[in-house]
Amino acid sequence: MNILAIDQGTSSTKALVVSPDGSVLGEAEVPVRPVATADGGVEQDPEELWDSVLCSGRKALAEAGEPVGAIGFANQGETVLAWDRTTGRPLTPAVNWQDRRAAPVCDRLRELADGLEAITGLPLDPYFAAPKITWLRENLTTEGVATTSDTWLLHRLCGAFVTDAATASRWLLLDLDTAGWSPEACRAFGIDVASLPEPVSCAGVVGETDAFGVRVPVAGLAVDQQAALFAERCLEAGEVKCTYGTGAFLLATVGHRAVRSRSGLAGCVAWRLGEDVTYCLDGQVYTVGSAVSWLADVGLIAGPADLDGIGGSVSSPEGVSFVPGLAGLAAPFWEPSARGSFMGLSLATTRAHIIRAVVEGVAAGVAWLAKAVEADLGRPLERLRVDGGLTRSHLLMQIQADLLGVPVEVYSSPNATALGAAAFARLGSGTVLSVDEAIGRWCPAAVFEPSISADEALTRLEVWRKTAEATVRLSD
Repeated sequence: MNILAIDQGTSSTKALVVSPDGSVLGEAEVPVRPVATADGGVEQDPEELWDSVLCSGRKALAEAGEPVGAIGFANQGETVLAWDRTTGRPLTPAVNWQDRRAAPVCDRLRELADGLEAITGLPLDPYFAAPKITWLRENLTTEGVATTSDTWLLHRLCGAFVTDAATASRWLLLDLDTAGWSPEACRAFGIDVASLPEPVSCAGVVGETDAFGVRVPVAGLAVDQQAALFAERCLEAGEVKCTYGTGAFLLATVGHRAVRSRSGLAGCVAWRLGEDVTYCLDGQVYTVGSAVSWLADVGLIAGPADLDGIGGSVSSPEGVSFVPGLAGLAAPFWEPSARGSFMGLSLATTRAHIIRAVVEGVAAGVAWLAKAVEADLGRPLERLRVDGGLTRSHLLMQIQADLLGVPVEVYSSPNATALGAAAFARLGSGTVLSVDEAIGRWCPAAVFEPSISADEALTRLEVWRKTAEATVRLSD
């Protein structure tokens, strides 16, 4: 049975028609446009998100020319909006996961931070959904229901009022141990538990839709990063992947018992299959692809190809260090007011040095997250699996392997998130019975081996850490 897999992301919505053997029969991508505001906001037009889902899905089906038997749906995570549950009409813009305007809400609740983290596994930060919902209620509207964008889109698709357990674990309202809403966390944010969608399995039918022609079940749901973790077969404790998209998101599977990080990471649900919950640790570098876009916007590069072409023309950044905090710093710093910074500039600094420093800064941020995972798990990483558009940069991938000191395995498709959603839909529709069969086997498109010593890697990471800590101090 073919699956229509939809990945509704920050900058685009992708749709794939995936055959039973995992090959892509048709695909389409429709851009969406986040809009940044001067006060730290990032908003999206909900109707544009909805139209992109319909358009991409219909185009992929037209290209495939074959029917599908189920739909898998992945979403961008912590983006929220208020909407009318009767009509489905949006009442606010979609407040994007990058939006920082809920920082005062978090400041106000700071004395509750430790308790909330003990319940939910998440640090108190405006990145997550609940602070955004509270901010939205206080500043935009008290009408309707306020949910993450997946719940609204699914309601329009099939009438369901649900979110998958992995997405729910990104709200700062879920009891991580029970995978159910926490009344205590809801009270802290002034949110009525009864107004929240039901957290459901990532694999299971939640409704049917005829939005793409013939009526088919919606049978697979996941937040984007966890869908990619699943697709890349990071199924056992200690297996780690990183997606390089708008941001970089490093997730480590930890098994069937929830883990609270001691190193500044977020503890989350990786996926729920029936009543069986698998957990992960999650770290984020908010501005990665968006940092590359910024380089283009200010005229330093024409496009991502220049990362290797110009950044690779010098062997080092010659003392220049970059911290990719253009939208604040996430794990392990959790400093929403931080901004991007360069240090070590001199009269000898060239455009190539700056570009290479941005690449090294992104890789160092990810490597620092990996060190936090190692500390929490009490063992070193064996490898890092990677996906996303910036894995095309050989310079970035080689620097990543160098700083980590382990092989970096590039996923064989640029569509890990959509393929993960398709795998969940196969399980949820009953097409296959095992996780192994749902995912299938894959071989890396490329493997990057470390080319520097562990001592040199540690020295470079320490320089970056000092720059990052100085950046955090400047934000106080």
